[in-house]
Amino acid sequence: MSREHPLALHRAVPVIVIFVLGAVLLLALRGPLWWQRAYHPLRYTTAIESAADRHKLDPYLIAAVINAESGFDRSQVSHAGAVGLMQLMPSTAEEVATAEGIAGAIDTERLKDADVNIAIGTRHLADLLGKYDDTETALAAYNAGSGNVDRWITEGKTTTLTVAQFPETRVYVERVLAEQARYRELYPEAFGGS
Repeated sequence: MSREHPLALHRAVPVIVIFVLGAVLLLALRGPLWWQRAYHPLRYTTAIESAADRHKLDPYLIAAVINAESGFDRSQVSHAGAVGLMQLMPSTAEEVATAEGIAGAIDTERLKDADVNIAIGTRHLADLLGKYDDTETALAAYNAGSGNVDRWITEGKTTTLTVAQFPETRVYVERVLAEQARYRELYPEAFGGS
């Protein structure tokens, strides 16, 4: 009876895959600038800067939210029905669009328009930043909904989401904040006054 070789293909493939994924991640974090920028794309800078100026927000925060939400894919629709770059639910977008002074119906197709989506998403984020005491909680509300965050706070489960027991939301908040710093580092000249 022959013994299986310790470096058999079925054993080596998972190790090779893990090694390759680790190398890609390392390059994305600390590789050549062109590679890092491919992993952290930045598009629609005019729309981002305009919306950020209008609401006095950091454009790098908006870019980070867009990357976390859609990876800058304006046509993306989530399984829950969130649409576009900033992954807006149509019902929320309709409310916010009215407050932002955007006329006309806000449907799925209109939310795929980068300028409209960024304007509404940035206004929504600005409203959340005005409602909550800190950026972390506002980002948690952007991700999980302000109703959920209000309930979590009322139930005493959290005062700040970084220590919350809500892993998906905590990971989202941490990712956006890390991406904000990363975008500032990778694109220092992207936005005029920032």
